[in-house]
Amino acid sequence: MSGLDGKVIAITGASSGIGEATAKHLAEHGAAVMLGARRLDRLEGLAAEIGRNGGKAEAMAVDVAKRADLAAFVGRTKERFGRLDVLVSNAGLMPLSLLDELKVDEWDRMIDVNIRGVLHGIAAALPVFREAGSGHFVNVSSISGLSVAPTTAVYSGTKFAVRAISEGLRQEAGNSIRVTIISPGAVQTDLAETISSADLKKRVIAFQKNAIPPLAIARAIAFAIEQPGDVDVNEIVVRPTAQTV
Repeated sequence: MSGLDGKVIAITGASSGIGEATAKHLAEHGAAVMLGARRLDRLEGLAAEIGRNGGKAEAMAVDVAKRADLAAFVGRTKERFGRLDVLVSNAGLMPLSLLDELKVDEWDRMIDVNIRGVLHGIAAALPVFREAGSGHFVNVSSISGLSVAPTTAVYSGTKFAVRAISEGLRQEAGNSIRVTIISPGAVQTDLAETISSADLKKRVIAFQKNAIPPLAIARAIAFAIEQPGDVDVNEIVVRPTAQTV
């Protein structure tokens, strides 16, 4: 029996990349997964694939920037599967740019998704976990939450915030709710597609030539979840072996 067997796990940003890989991996190991993202067609295809492979999954359109969407997402998870054991807050955007470019709309959207999305997840799931007497938050940050470089100022700011919020939550959570921060390095995802500068997008894609597959992050998430209830894996940093920053 896997330590994931029978767990009910809700995942945001599940339509591609790390979220999609995590949903497949957890379902393969016996978890029931609730899939949330804005692209419902992608989610429904993923849920069908998981079902064909013997897993349990349901899809729901979710915009994490909207608090009501996260509340409905958690509510639907409980309705469909009877409870919620883990919330994986994975939805994120990475439209990198120089501050001089004043791409304020992109800054605002990153703040809405990367920070408010995590907070909305906490607001929705924390009362559920308190009532149940157990629960686990897995919040996906980034190595950009550990250091800053030109063009990453706002993105790094949002990911530093995810780490700060997660650590504060861990300290407040008590001995029945676990909190894990996952900080990926270069991963094969479509995050670079949110970069509006063609030249910068090209450079980021080139930087990702040694990127690891999303399954590597999914395995790290699974490792944290499957630990015994008295073990809280607080943070995992996962980089490609070849990545030096």
